[in-house]
Amino acid sequence: MKILGRLAVLPALPARIARLHELAFNLYWTWNPEASALFATIDPSVWDTNEHNAVRVLTEADPARLGALAEDNAFVSRVDAVLASFDAYMNPDGTWFSRTFPDAATKTIAYFSAEFGLHESLPIYSGGLGILSGDHCKEASDLGLPLVGVGFLYPQGYFRQRVAADGQQEALYAKLNFSQVPAVPAVDPHGVEITIGVDLPGRRVLAKVWRLQVGRIPLYLMDTDLEANAPSDRTLSARLYGGDHEMRIAQEIMLGIGGVRVLRALGADPLVWHMNEGHSAFMGLERCRELVQGAGLSFDQAREVAAANAIFTTHTPVAAGNDVFSTELVDRYFHDFWPKLGIDRDQFLGLAREDFDWGAGFSMTVLALRLSAQRNGVSLLHGDVSRRMWRFLWPDVELEEVPITSITNGVHTATWLAPPLDALFRRHLSSDWYARLDDPAMWDGVAAIADTELWAAHRAQKVAMITYARDRLTRQRTRVGESVASVTAASNALDPDALTLGFARRFATYKRASLLFRDLERLRRMVADPKRPVRIVFAGKAHPSDQPGQDLIRAVYEVSRTPEFEGRVVFLEDYDMDMARHLVSGVDVWLNTPIRPYEASGTSGQKASLNGVPNCSILDGWWPEAYNGANGWAIGEEREYATAELRDEADALALYRVLEDHILPTYYDRGPDGTPRAWVAIMKEAIRTIAPAFSMRRMVKDYTSELYVPGLRHGRQTDALQFKLARDLTAWKSRVTRAWADVALRAEGPREGRLAVGDPFDVSASVRLGDLTPEDVTVELVASRDDNGTLRDRQTIPMTPTEARDGWHFYAGKLCPDANGSLVYGVRVVPRNRDLINPFELGLARWA
Repeated sequence: MKILGRLAVLPALPARIARLHELAFNLYWTWNPEASALFATIDPSVWDTNEHNAVRVLTEADPARLGALAEDNAFVSRVDAVLASFDAYMNPDGTWFSRTFPDAATKTIAYFSAEFGLHESLPIYSGGLGILSGDHCKEASDLGLPLVGVGFLYPQGYFRQRVAADGQQEALYAKLNFSQVPAVPAVDPHGVEITIGVDLPGRRVLAKVWRLQVGRIPLYLMDTDLEANAPSDRTLSARLYGGDHEMRIAQEIMLGIGGVRVLRALGADPLVWHMNEGHSAFMGLERCRELVQGAGLSFDQAREVAAANAIFTTHTPVAAGNDVFSTELVDRYFHDFWPKLGIDRDQFLGLAREDFDWGAGFSMTVLALRLSAQRNGVSLLHGDVSRRMWRFLWPDVELEEVPITSITNGVHTATWLAPPLDALFRRHLSSDWYARLDDPAMWDGVAAIADTELWAAHRAQKVAMITYARDRLTRQRTRVGESVASVTAASNALDPDALTLGFARRFATYKRASLLFRDLERLRRMVADPKRPVRIVFAGKAHPSDQPGQDLIRAVYEVSRTPEFEGRVVFLEDYDMDMARHLVSGVDVWLNTPIRPYEASGTSGQKASLNGVPNCSILDGWWPEAYNGANGWAIGEEREYATAELRDEADALALYRVLEDHILPTYYDRGPDGTPRAWVAIMKEAIRTIAPAFSMRRMVKDYTSELYVPGLRHGRQTDALQFKLARDLTAWKSRVTRAWADVALRAEGPREGRLAVGDPFDVSASVRLGDLTPEDVTVELVASRDDNGTLRDRQTIPMTPTEARDGWHFYAGKLCPDANGSLVYGVRVVPRNRDLINPFELGLARWA
């Protein structure tokens, strides 16, 4: 038959358990173990074979089984307890956000992301960016933020990975049945299902909008697979990160411009707009268009309004990872759009211009940076890397003051904490431990957990992981037609008594999955050592168009199938959130070997340490902030090498030394009861130091206090003044920019010499301002300690105006060194306006 539609017919649930329907359609159950266990109990087979899909369990449930469960007092009591917790969660007396920021509790924060990793039953994520987005939404729900998510509900999601007998990755796509996932059509305030439209060259593309409920947070996802669309447009939202540049720009237009229209159709008027990576940067253009055409603002004024409450988070420290489109492609897709902004082609292209060896490109990251007033990287190191990468947009600003800050990533504790550890924390930490996830003092209680008890919990999780891995390997080998002996061998792979390393992540070349194989003979001795054996579990996908990444998978797989490594090194296919939960809690050490500083942050190691699994990592991403010498191990040094070969050789040697000299001796040093007490001390330190500092709770609180609430207040201020602030600030910026070339600065002070700590010295400055006034600028004395060429401990001291004559304005300043060492100082003049969100956003500075 020709199928017109596909519907899931849910059984009529008995009254006593009828609310399981409601629970299944709220992803709250994905991070509530008791709620998940209810659905697993209904039909364990359907649960285990369908990615733990609660809606699928209810859809396929045997009515007789449901009837029996409704008569089972123990099961009904479990349902009642879960629903009581669910109701209390959904209808609290107050939340952290409402108590902390009561004046902002009714506002809306719009969060745009190309992918959301919420659960393995919703394969609309590819890796770290999506997992972070999903965790962000879950924690926003926990904290009560008024956040709304916007993205795509990809019918084919991200690919399922199969590894052939020769180690070649195969990408398989299966269409997601929307009727069997917790998605419902989104409706407008009048109850009408929402469809939005966006103009692309020669046609209008429509998108149906679906709603997912993530605890208290609604997530609105677009789908272009509609009959009214042309066949090529029906596949626009089919796959995550699929297609060529033309499909990519069309997808990002739908995400950014279409996403704004989704929110308008819902009747939402967010006061904060958060772009999670540059994929959604066109959102800022659509907001400007609304203001130009709807409010009569000039483009510069509209950009001021739109940027004032826009936040951009960049995740990419590698230039090649940022989307850049050719001017020809942008011409084709936007030639009708820039007239709506009141600007010409050159002005439009200039918004996102980035120059390359091959010419000028239209960079989505540059566009996002220019259309946002607040910008951040995702670790301290990544913030520094980002300031270096994008400094050309603010050429006159000191590197440390380039207006890109950082908020280090974290993980959603309830999603990633293994059940044995969860039970342990409930027994030994404070009764309100989950409400205090980001409180370091609460986690100090980990020290009091008996070593034997923590080790037993880890052992239980390790055995569960090995059982899981053996099952996956057995099915993998059976599928490709391997021999009975090979399949049998898979069922005995790994060893619960052997030190087990885990390496699971996207297989991009910079992550160096094969670094451990650089000296195979040395590694062979470690895995074959009868007294101190090593086992290694690998997993991860490479993008279907990333051949070098796929070659890495094949290289790892080939090593795993050689006689000396068979069963001791394994590669598990089809890495997803379910497998990730098993691995980050079940291995003994989490291995991370990226090329520094190419890892923006990384969060898998944070999940591992939360579960008591220490990291062994290159000092990249989040690890330099976390590593304290007692909570894991560092590989190599924080330095650069002359060649890639030297770098890889040095890092590989460092990794082998750490394994042989530190990790293996510590792990196999057992007491009379078999407990490795020195190892357990490292586990405890990993939990104690990393669980609070790198929790998603801490991260979302940081976003809220440092970015969201300032954006909310600035957006409300702009709106309340009917854009007067934006008009005035735009005019001021234009005046200052035009006049800046005429600003001159001279300064006098000691050029060299010696003085004692605490001895002050005077510095004077004279400034010619041209058409500017003293109120337009600040004259500053800037001093730093010179640590062998690296400037540290910067001080910025405003200088005091003293007099004006003959067109010059005179200033005085005093500097009093408070520490010994080499001191350097300078004098500069910078623009000043109380309405600037960042004093360096104009990129203007004049130094004496």
